[in-house]
This record gives sequence, structure tokens and C-alpha cells, in this order.
Amino acid sequence: METATCNGSEDPSTVFYLVGLPSLPETLFFPPRLHKPMYFFLINLSALDILFTTSTVPKMLSLLLLGDHVLSFTSYLLQMYLFHSFSCAEAFILVVMAYDRYVAICRPLHYPVHMTPQTNAALAASAWLAALLLPIPAVAQTSHMAFASTVYIYHCFCDHLAVVQASCSDTTPQTLLGFCIAMVVSFLPLLLVLLSYAHIVASVLRISSREGSSKAFSTCTSHLLVVGTYYSSIAIAYVAYRADLPLDFHIVGNVVFAILTPVLNPLIYTLRNKDVKAAITKISCPQDPKNAGKH
Repeated sequence: METATCNGSEDPSTVFYLVGLPSLPETLFFPPRLHKPMYFFLINLSALDILFTTSTVPKMLSLLLLGDHVLSFTSYLLQMYLFHSFSCAEAFILVVMAYDRYVAICRPLHYPVHMTPQTNAALAASAWLAALLLPIPAVAQTSHMAFASTVYIYHCFCDHLAVVQASCSDTTPQTLLGFCIAMVVSFLPLLLVLLSYAHIVASVLRISSREGSSKAFSTCTSHLLVVGTYYSSIAIAYVAYRADLPLDFHIVGNVVFAILTPVLNPLIYTLRNKDVKAAITKISCPQDPKNAGKH
């Protein structure tokens, strides 16, 4: 342990150094083998999950635990925009990841040519840009609707349909616009994902080796589970809204959509991916350099 020279308690040059966990390396990083297109898109998905929950969960906890029910009009519109933007971005990133799996399995020899870092960055940027632009018309029109001085929103976060239903204006145009955006965000990406996997299944079935076909399809299981979780959450929210159920079920259905997917995505990709588990093991249990040469 180094010997420290003590200064006065009021010395302005004193700095505090947080050691953290001494047994861990000073910087945590994944090994280079995780620098593949799939992991680049996975980083985008992870960032989306963090942003998605950050945009809704803090206010939701404040409401449920502290009884903080009040939001300004500007704050409500901002949360509504962020919630729907990140939801759109997740759907588009899942489509990009499905395309990555399609090229990897159906066109393996062309994979290094098609999925270059520049192409990956362009695909991810296009998904983010489209998602950030798509909710703007709905939010802009909502901002021009008429509301009472105190608006009671029967929800736990700022959902577009919930605020439209609380408006004093004609809700038909907004409902139609919301339906059109939902079609673009939900059904079109799902159709593209299903189309990609239809080609993947056809290619896997043409592989004569059972081991080869099983290995090829196993690379898609994590993505399929994430897609299933995402669209199952949407289905739960939709059924809760359309069915003749109490209002609480409608709200809980949307809360499930807002929380379930971001919570399960990291677990799915961590527990089912050998490279990620190996990277975490290497970080948490670094090999002793003295013993490295003995193996």
C-alpha cells in the first residue's frame, strides 16, 4: 500500500479516488470477438432498453410510491414522444437484426461484404432516425387539442391514446393517425421479420446435416425469443384495451409492455449466448498470467 502525504482538511487540491472493486480490472471491456454485426445491433438494443425504461419507470415509481400525480403539459408531451419513439426504434432494430440473421444463414459467403461496419451503422442510424421522426405528427397534433384546466389521464405513463381520450376535441383524426402509426410500427416490422425467417427456415431445411441445420438455427433463438417477448407484450396491451375488461387491466397491459421487454431482453441474450457468457466470465474471473502458460 502506498504511503500518502496528508494535507490540511481545507486544502482545495484534495481529490477523492473511488477504487471500486479491487479484484476487477481497471477498465471493463468485451473482448474483440464480440465486435460482430450482431453485437453491434445488440448494443443498440441494450441502449434502447435503458432509454425506454428511463423514459417511463421513474415517473411511474414516483406516482405509485410517492403519490406524485402531476405532470406539466410540456413534460407529458415529451414523455409521450420519447416512449413512442423508443418503442418504434426497438421494432425497427429487431427488423435489422432479423436481416442480419438472414444474410448470415442464407448468404453466408456474402456476409462479410454485405454486413460491413458502414452498412451496419447505416442500418442502425436509419432505424433510429425513422423512430425519432415517426411519432412527431401525432405529438404535434395532440399539442393542438383542447383540454380542461386539469386533465385526468387514466394511465401510469404518458400514452398517446390515453391523452387523446381525455381531450375535449374531436378524437377521430387522432385515433386514425394513431392507428396508422401502430400499423407501421407493429405489423410492418413483424411482417418483415416473418419474411426473413421464412427464408431462413427454407435455407436451414436444405442443409443435409442435422447438426449443421441445428447449429444454423440456434444462432436465431435469442432473437426469436426477444421478438416473441416484444410482440407478446404488444398483444397483451392490445387485448387488454379491446376486451371488455376493467380499466385497471388496460393500464396493467400497457405497463407490462413498457417493463417486460426491457427486463427480459438482457436476460435472454446473456443466458443464451456463449460469447457473451464467455466475455462476462473473462471479466469477472480474469486468468492469472502466471498460470496462463500451463494450460
